[in-house]
Amino acid sequence: LMIDTPTSPVTSGLPLFFVITVTAIKQGYEDWLRHKADNEVNGAPVFVVRSGSLVQTRSKNIRVGDIVRVAKDETFPADLVLLSSDRADGTCHITTASLDGETNLKTHFSVPETSVCQSVSQLEALQAVVECQQPEADLYRFVGRITVTQHEEEIVRPLGPENLLLRGARLKNTKEIFGVAVYTGMESKMALNYKCKSQKRSAVEKSMNTFLIIYLAILLFEAILSTILKYAWQAEDKWDEPFYNQKTEQEKNSSRILKFISDFLAFLVLYNFIIPISLYVTVEMQKFLGSFFIGWDLDLYHEESDQKAQVNTSDLNEELGQVWNRSEEM
Repeated sequence: LMIDTPTSPVTSGLPLFFVITVTAIKQGYEDWLRHKADNEVNGAPVFVVRSGSLVQTRSKNIRVGDIVRVAKDETFPADLVLLSSDRADGTCHITTASLDGETNLKTHFSVPETSVCQSVSQLEALQAVVECQQPEADLYRFVGRITVTQHEEEIVRPLGPENLLLRGARLKNTKEIFGVAVYTGMESKMALNYKCKSQKRSAVEKSMNTFLIIYLAILLFEAILSTILKYAWQAEDKWDEPFYNQKTEQEKNSSRILKFISDFLAFLVLYNFIIPISLYVTVEMQKFLGSFFIGWDLDLYHEESDQKAQVNTSDLNEELGQVWNRSEEM
């Protein structure tokens, strides 16, 4: 308490700046990868029925009311109401593993009046109006109706979840289907569920943040206590300006409030070693480099599709220990 802090703010600030820079670069790189993946999905080629023929366009150009053709093993680019398929009964099979984790095949149906429209010319001549509820995030709820005009007669059929093909699901065991887009872009159910998700954090990072708050509270307590003790000790004139440390005119005329704040910040710099900055550097670098090793792992490589393990975020590397084979456990 007798002397000013011998620690330079520069030497204390550089490690913090390095941590922030490393974290920003890591998060920026992962955001760029996600942005690149989004562009690939939004720019994926799709076929829509326009002017009596199939026209190739990008998935981001699909608008509500467009009739979209989806082939086997392709992903639905928007939320579609099934109109017809290559099957005579107008059914199709899909898997929603990327949405709800269920790998079993689900059967979806089209209404009888549209299931017979299996060609582009028939779909172009189709006169129908689809009415449905406003977009909502519930994957298993859909209420609507389709009104088909045939021979100047209007036929109304109800629509439910079994008629809706969700964006992100994949067509299986069916050569092709035709569907009309009802929810696109950020109005699709998959996108609405993404909006509700918070940033993912691992258990290790959560515990580290908890300890950081505790250490920060201790640091503030130490700085405030030391500042108060310093002014209590300098209450006597002989200690406020001893012979070996004479004050300058500027120090004598300076505001006591500003001096108190300056001393408080000086003690913060002096005691900042309680914050484990090097720990954060080590953990961030380990996560970032560990994500590359996951992509290089030959045991996670799928030779048939020529795909390696894709790391969307390195913040959850240590959570992989929670994944196990249930068949072995049973």
